[in-house]
Amino acid sequence: MTVSDIHKVEQGVSLRGRIGESLSAAIISGELAPGTLVSVPTLAAQFEVSATPVREAMLDLEQRGFVTSVKNKGFRVTEVSENDLREIVELRQLLEVPAMRSLASDFPVATLPTWRTMAAEITDYADSSNLSGFIERDRDFHLGLLELYGNKRLVDAVRELRQQTRMVNLVRMRESNKLHDSAQEHHEMLDLLEKGDGEALEKLIIVHLSHVVSWWSGAIARQ
Repeated sequence: MTVSDIHKVEQGVSLRGRIGESLSAAIISGELAPGTLVSVPTLAAQFEVSATPVREAMLDLEQRGFVTSVKNKGFRVTEVSENDLREIVELRQLLEVPAMRSLASDFPVATLPTWRTMAAEITDYADSSNLSGFIERDRDFHLGLLELYGNKRLVDAVRELRQQTRMVNLVRMRESNKLHDSAQEHHEMLDLLEKGDGEALEKLIIVHLSHVVSWWSGAIARQ
């Protein structure tokens, strides 16, 4: 294999990964609702790429349980029950809350500007109703902070739990200020990390993660 061939392979893997992350964010946010049937040609046209990386991305998503293949038609977005989601959120709270509380006592304050920028981007995505962007940047924020804690297996476990999440009614949050409020909580987390207030951070993250179930059920939208 030549250097050129290697670059082509790397580009293909990267493209497949970017498409997969974009689609998973759309599924998690509910922009691609459970039961939706999508075809590879249609998605390829939307992404303005060939069918190959889209098909590979969809097969990756099938392995992760996001979609199931439908013969001669494409892929159907799978469903996650409210009970499934409650279990996912409970596990995330058990894993993330103590880690973040511990991080508060040893947070590298010099990195704060980077996290502030990321939190501002999350707010911008929320205010512009860019749900996929919101989900993707929110993922980067939370997993990035967990990486500072220093347990790779913890990060991998939380990443997997996030990949199993669905927030099918998140699209309805566009008509409320709740998405903006959730985005602002990232700034509050950083304030508490800067102060080293682990106890208050613990309480905030429990509330922050509980939004997932409310979004799924549409409870916030009905308030």
